[in-house]
Amino acid sequence: MRVLLLTYGVRGEVEPFVALGRALRESGHEAVLAGPAPFAPFAAEHGVEFAALDAGLAAGLRDTVTGGRGVLRRMSLVRTLASGGPALRRVLDDAWDAAREVRPDVVVHHAFPMAGRHLAERLDVPGVLLTLDPMYLPTGEFPNPLYPAPAGLPRRLNRATYELPALAWRVTAPTVGRWRRESLRLPPERGRRGAPRRAAAGARLVLNAVSRHVLPPAADWPPTVRTIGYLRLPPPPGWRPPAALAAFLAAGEPPVCVGFGSAVGRDPGASGRTVAEAVARAGVRAVVVGGAGGIRVGGPGTDERRLCFVDEVPYEWLLPRVSAVVHHGGGTTTPAAASGRPQVLCPFGGDQPSWARRLHRIGVAPAPLPQSRLTAAGLAAALREALGDPGIRRRAAELGRRVRGEDAGAAAVAELAGLRARGRPLPASEQQ
Repeated sequence: MRVLLLTYGVRGEVEPFVALGRALRESGHEAVLAGPAPFAPFAAEHGVEFAALDAGLAAGLRDTVTGGRGVLRRMSLVRTLASGGPALRRVLDDAWDAAREVRPDVVVHHAFPMAGRHLAERLDVPGVLLTLDPMYLPTGEFPNPLYPAPAGLPRRLNRATYELPALAWRVTAPTVGRWRRESLRLPPERGRRGAPRRAAAGARLVLNAVSRHVLPPAADWPPTVRTIGYLRLPPPPGWRPPAALAAFLAAGEPPVCVGFGSAVGRDPGASGRTVAEAVARAGVRAVVVGGAGGIRVGGPGTDERRLCFVDEVPYEWLLPRVSAVVHHGGGTTTPAAASGRPQVLCPFGGDQPSWARRLHRIGVAPAPLPQSRLTAAGLAAALREALGDPGIRRRAAELGRRVRGEDAGAAAVAELAGLRARGRPLPASEQQ
C-alpha cells in the first residue's frame, strides 16, 4: 500500500503525520508526507519520505493563534485566509504535484489545506481525514473545541457551534474552486456546506487521533469515525540527549518541563523571564524547551543549577523524566498525557483553551492559566498545586497508563489496510 499523507501548519499538525508515516513504513507500507517545506529535515530524521509544500501561508496561520483574543483572533484568521489566495494556490499546486509523483492508493489528509479530498476524488482513491481534534465532527454532546462555549449547552446549540468555522474556510472557496477546475479538471462541487463539513462528509474514513481517555468519542458520530488514540512519535533512531541536559537531569530531583511549542507571544524574552521567576518562586528546577516559538531564558544572572535551556528535545523521551509539564495545550498534549505527569496549561488560542479546560476537568491539571493573564506568581502557585496535590498526581499517572496502552499507529495502519483503493491512471500528458 502506498499512502500520501498531506498536512499543513506548525509542528503540532505535522508530528502526528510523521508518526503515522513511520508506523506505515515499519509495517511494510510506503508513505510520503507532503507538508510545509521547513519540516523536511524533521521527516528525514524519522525515515519518512517527504514532499515539500510552499510554506508562505504557515507563518500567518501561526500568528492568528498567538495574536489577539476571542472574536478578534478568529477574524484575524479570516483575514489571513482571505488575503492568502496566491499563497494558498501555491500550496494546492504543490500538493497536486506531490500526488502525481506519489500515485497513492490512499490519501490521508488534514482538513487544511483542503486539497486532500479533491486529490482523492481526482485520483479515484479513498480519501481519509485524519483529525487531531473533533472540530470537524459535529455532535450534540459537546461544543466545537474552537469556541469557548460553556458546558451544559442544549444539544442543538452544541451542534450549531460546528457551523461557525465555515466562515473562515468559505473565504478560500474561490481559490480552491479555481484550482479544482483548472488543475484537477474536476467539475464544480454542488451544495453550500463549508469546507470543514465537506472534509468529514466526503471522507471514506475519519481517523480521530484523540485519546478516548481524554475525550470519549461522541455517541452520535457516524460509523465512519474511528477514534484511534494519540499518534505518538518516538525519538529518531539513534538519538541521544545533549550532554548538558543529561547532566542536569542527573544532578537533582526531577525538574519540571516548560515548553510552549510553536506558539509563543510577541516577546519570547518576557515569557522566559516569567517562567524563570515562577520556577524560583516554586522552588523547583526546570528544563525550558524553546521550540519554534522562541521562548528564551538565560543570560547574565541565570542560575544554571535551576534552569536548563534546550531548543528542541523529543518529548516522548524527556517528559517521563520530569515531575510536571507546563505547556500550551497544543501538540504537547499528546506526550504530556502519555508521560503520566501532572500538567499546567497556559493556552494561547485556537482549540488550546478547550483542551486546557478538558484536562482540568478530568483532574490531571490545575485550572488553566491563559497566556494573556500569565504571571510568575500565578504559574508558581499552579506548579505547587500540580506537584503537591496527591489526587492530581494519581489521576495523571493513571491517564498515562491508559494512553500508553493505546497503539494509534497500529490502529490507523489496520484501518487504512482495510480500504480497497480503486486508482485510475493519469493521462500521460499530466504525468510530467
